[in-house]
Amino acid sequence: MESPARTKNRFQAGDSALIVDRKARQYLINLVCGETFHSHLGRLFHDQMIDHTVGGWYRTDKGHTVLAVRPTLGDFVRKMPRGPQIIYPKDLGNITNFADIFPGATVIEGGLGSGSLTSAMLRAVGSEGRVITYEIDETLVPRAIKNIEKFHPSHSNHTVFIGDIYEGIHEQEVDRVVLDVPEPWRAVETIGDALVMGGIVLSFVPTIIQVQSFVLALERDTRFQMIESIETMLRSWHVTQRSVRPDHRMIAHSGFLTTAVRCEPRFRAALPDQTDEDGGEDQGGQIGSEPDGDEGESS
Repeated sequence: MESPARTKNRFQAGDSALIVDRKARQYLINLVCGETFHSHLGRLFHDQMIDHTVGGWYRTDKGHTVLAVRPTLGDFVRKMPRGPQIIYPKDLGNITNFADIFPGATVIEGGLGSGSLTSAMLRAVGSEGRVITYEIDETLVPRAIKNIEKFHPSHSNHTVFIGDIYEGIHEQEVDRVVLDVPEPWRAVETIGDALVMGGIVLSFVPTIIQVQSFVLALERDTRFQMIESIETMLRSWHVTQRSVRPDHRMIAHSGFLTTAVRCEPRFRAALPDQTDEDGGEDQGGQIGSEPDGDEGESS
């Protein structure tokens, strides 16, 4: 009997494979017994790869060699059929990281889109966690589910609810809320009601005006602290023995991430006669709401 490691490192019928040619062009295929992959390099028979090495080199009927590897989630996302604009890998990683999505978590997702973010969060929560998606447009669901099933064939821990997240979240004591909706500030009140104490909300929006509206709504609600907004720039580098330089193109702005932590409301009236560590009166505002010019400075 073959060891699990040996089986894991071989392609099986039904697996996805990423074919890479000599010019680094990539093709995503699903392996089916008896099927053939056609390209300008010739025909590559699926049976050549099934039960053979992942990461191996394979020859087409025209004599060209190609590399076959398992696709990553990022590969799936870049090549998946899409309706709405997808969230790309550089942001997917930061969303699961800054939202601190952990195995076993219950996550509410606002906006299904093309399913890329859902796929990333299903991987992060694992089999013991849950992702519950609120989507207002029912027509988007079939395509998104097909995309999700390519990376998660069994996704019984994912539920799609056709409804408006602005109007309320049915679940209570959830661990995380992740929003990919155009007006996240409209959901702040219902998010505060649904999140467990210490839970995190994260919003992904394309413009800074949306960020500002969301942050101001979080501050007005008084139940959120540690509010932070970031964006990510991604630049690859060309590295050879003779030269090292940044690539001519980069993935610059795609969206802003804003996170906040659900806490007890902090009212000045509830904190009488308290002073801050500098001797001034504690105003009961947002943690981090004032710029700190000397962060981490020590004497």
